[in-house]
Amino acid sequence: MTDLQGLRAIVTGGASGIGLATARLLAERGARVAVLDLDPGDAPLGFTADVSDDASVRAAVAAAAGALGGIDVLVNNAGIGAAGTVADNDDAQWHRVLDVNVLGIVRTTRAALPHLRASAHAAIVNTCSIAATAGLPQRALYSASKGAVLSLTLAMAADHVREGIRVNCVNPGTVDTPWVGRLLDAADDPAAERAALNARQPTGRLVSAQEVAAAIAYLASPAAASTTGTALAVDGGMQGLRLRPAAS
Repeated sequence: MTDLQGLRAIVTGGASGIGLATARLLAERGARVAVLDLDPGDAPLGFTADVSDDASVRAAVAAAAGALGGIDVLVNNAGIGAAGTVADNDDAQWHRVLDVNVLGIVRTTRAALPHLRASAHAAIVNTCSIAATAGLPQRALYSASKGAVLSLTLAMAADHVREGIRVNCVNPGTVDTPWVGRLLDAADDPAAERAALNARQPTGRLVSAQEVAAAIAYLASPAAASTTGTALAVDGGMQGLRLRPAAS
């Protein structure tokens, strides 16, 4: 597929997990892709950026836009996780997660907007989460941040639709990423914890990063020109399905 041929894309958090899968898929479909990350690794067009620092973001976006010759697509994927109830995370951790997961999107979008306004195919895709639409145990802080991302996506879509900028988000279920792998490794019984996470999705398995990337690529594509203000669930049916217990 070459549905993104000639488009210029920025992916934050593009050095691993969902971001890496997205950057690779966008490139495969014809886009020129710049990766922004704390450590962009060996990305062909990588820029060091800390989304919690406005000066860092502005410098990286400007450099990426210069290298690409503009920006058509912004994928706001950078984010961090947190575990626990409201009693388990201190104020500093709340500030840190909200700063990265919510304000990180604000900073990157703010820096990219002048370039997106000049594009004939401008699209923003935010990585949200099933945690924005379903109550998950031990995820109070993370869920609060992703609930804010969902609301922010809708508000941004309303603000910029008349400028020709589409804004959508993807809501992944539990994705088989290095971050989830580290959570499993830290569990008392990693195998049992993985089995529980698999069972939480009606499909009976974790979502792959490539599956989320495919959804992001669709929303970024001109093929989705009439799609804005939408949250696309990529969660194995977790958000909408209520299955009866399997027969024993």
